[in-house]
Amino acid sequence: MTMSRRSFMTATPLALTPLSTFAQAPAAREPAAGPGLSGGSPYPTQEPDLVREVVGVSHNNLARLKALVDRQPTLARAAWDWGFGDWESALGAASHVGNRDIAEYLLSKGARPSIFSAAMLGQLDVIKAFVTAQPGIQRTKGPHGITLFAHATAGGERARAVADYLTSLGDADLKPALKPLSAEERAPLVGAYTFGPDPDQRIEIAAVRDTVGFLRTGRSQRGLLHVGGLEFFPVGSESVRIRFAVTPGGVTLTIHDPDLVLTAKKATTVQLFL
Repeated sequence: MTMSRRSFMTATPLALTPLSTFAQAPAAREPAAGPGLSGGSPYPTQEPDLVREVVGVSHNNLARLKALVDRQPTLARAAWDWGFGDWESALGAASHVGNRDIAEYLLSKGARPSIFSAAMLGQLDVIKAFVTAQPGIQRTKGPHGITLFAHATAGGERARAVADYLTSLGDADLKPALKPLSAEERAPLVGAYTFGPDPDQRIEIAAVRDTVGFLRTGRSQRGLLHVGGLEFFPVGSESVRIRFAVTPGGVTLTIHDPDLVLTAKKATTVQLFL
């Protein structure tokens, strides 16, 4: 059985959000050396594991980042989709955790500045120019659904003027309306959902603090945020809906992105829509 391109890649290293530990950056590794290219090489597309590592270490590991980017400067522009279209660039990673040293290093190597990096770095004139040119842009969210105001807050005292300005706008820190999920509601959701015979055709739903996490085999765990009625969206992807139906016959999971992508019954059969 084959999967559609709407596959279930997962998760993200988060900061400034309660779901901050849902994933870890992959272990450091050295880039592969030539002279030849293996049959599975994605070249000239950059190696996915390397891109993912660069984005991961851009949160907090300047030494490792320099080892990678000094050798291959185009990695300063690396971006990774943690799942469901939640893209994060290396600079975006540094920006939402407030790592000025990493952000400035990446910019010096050719990373593309954004409204989010400007907010964290305290570039008030840049933020004002964005808002003037595109009214309402302050409501745009960054990686993992982190608000523009949160990026400014991450910048600390040097970005206080930006935070104050965004506060004056009144809508730069909008958050989705979430509903609590009780332990009794969560318990029946936890378990394995398979959608084919291969080892990687498996979704694990795990209890994580007061919510649940979504993990596809071979990927990283991703937090699901509850909007009520056992309906969730993945962190950073508010338009996606993951729904659970609990009946005497079992638990059914459906994913809508925006159309129905997958229907799976817990630990039993699965139907895949291509």
